[in-house]
Order: sequence, then C-alpha cells, then structure tokens
Amino acid sequence: MSHLLIFGLGYTAQRIAARLRENGWQVRATGSAGDLDFGDREAVLSALDGASHVLSSVPPDRTAGTDPVLEAYGAALAGRPLFYLSSTGVYGDRQGAWVDEATPTIAEGGEGRRNARAEADLAWLDLGARVFRLPGIYGPGRSALDRVREGKARRIDLPGQVFSRIHVDDIAGAVVAALLRDAPPGAYNIGDDLPASGNEVTEHACRLLGVQPPPLESLEEAALSQMARGFYMENRRVANGKAKRVLGWTPRFPTYVEGLESLS
Repeated sequence: MSHLLIFGLGYTAQRIAARLRENGWQVRATGSAGDLDFGDREAVLSALDGASHVLSSVPPDRTAGTDPVLEAYGAALAGRPLFYLSSTGVYGDRQGAWVDEATPTIAEGGEGRRNARAEADLAWLDLGARVFRLPGIYGPGRSALDRVREGKARRIDLPGQVFSRIHVDDIAGAVVAALLRDAPPGAYNIGDDLPASGNEVTEHACRLLGVQPPPLESLEEAALSQMARGFYMENRRVANGKAKRVLGWTPRFPTYVEGLESLS
C-alpha cells in the first residue's frame, strides 16, 4: 500500500487526501484536520519513515522568507517523491500575457523585491519535487456564489485585468494523476482553460442566483485591504498545456461557467 504524508491538511489537501483514500492509499497529515502535530518532531519523523510520498501545502513564512516544512524537516525528505502546492503568484505581474512553466519567476527575474513563495517554489524544485503552481482556488463554500450571497462580492473597474482560476477538485485530479503516474519532477501550472476578469465571474454568479451585480467601483473607491489590492495589481493568463500533456490531466471544470454551475 502507498502511504502519503501531507504537511498542512487544509482546504485543498483534504480533497487530495479523500481522492487518494478512494484509491486505497493510506494518508497521514499535520494540521488542524490531520492526525499529527507539526511540532511533534518524533511523531512526524516516524510518519516520514513510513511514507512512500510526501505532499506539502504549507505556505512560506512571508516575514522570515523561509519554508516551515523545509526548515523543520528538510533533511529527512531526501529520497522520497515530493509534491508541493505553490502559486502562480511566483510569475508576478505580466500585464495580461500568458505564462507557462518556462516563464521566469520573480525570484529568478531579479525584479528587486522578495517573493517568499517564489523562493520556496525554487527550493522544492531543487529537491526534485513536483511543484503545482495554482491560481485562484474556488470550490464548495469558497466561490463567487458565496461572496454574492454574503454581500461581499465586488466589481472593480480595471479594464484588461484578467487572471486564471481552478476548481479545487481539478487540483486534486491533477495531483492524484501525478502521484499515480509517478510524474517527472518539475513545475506544473494547474489552471482552467479560460482566464477571465473577476467581474465576469461575479456577473455570472449573480445571473445564476438571479440577483443584480454589485456596482462598478474604482480601485480607490473599493478601499481594499493591502493584500486584496495587491491581487488586483497582478494581471496574467496561466497556460496549462504541460499538465495536460505530461499528467494526462483534463480539468473537469474547464471554465468558471461549468465550475459555478456545479456549485449553484
């Protein structure tokens, strides 16, 4: 039997764990939903000894600029198939252009600002991991439909601003495909087939719910948090061709239209 140890059993990793258990895998994990305490070094190292594969969904510490998993357990990871959930944020702002796995990350590009996610991404690649670069994640309980229902949906007037997204179950499908196929190490962009503006997604969610869309606001009028504002300042389209070719993966929800309709 194959054994997976997951560092950080969060929203996405729980879907991966469920899919693998359906395939007969044994899964152990750290995190509030897992059975292991990340700080219990003896227990985690024991679990690592029994693991045939390791997946980390733990983000880097943006203050320290380090990866907590690599800092605590990096020396014990050698020799195992490694998998890491990263972010397409490593590509930075590309002014709406397409990016693929050959596009330099911010850490490689020398753009003059630290990007802890990009540095962690490269550190996992250096260990021979399969690194999954993920755009905006949505799914049950976390979608434009929920934001509209909760009165938190916004429409920001930024002509030409576009980004990619991915349904959480399509992430699980890609990671499981990589595990079962013993995919070669390297980076894989996991995004859907239709990059689109946030406004388009919000408007479709409103149509599905039969409500009027929120008013259009300028970035200044929206008074967004610094994190949210930073999200709107990045503009790129994420190509997923490598994942389709190498993993044999096809998104079940190729656009936000199918994805939202499955959740409505």
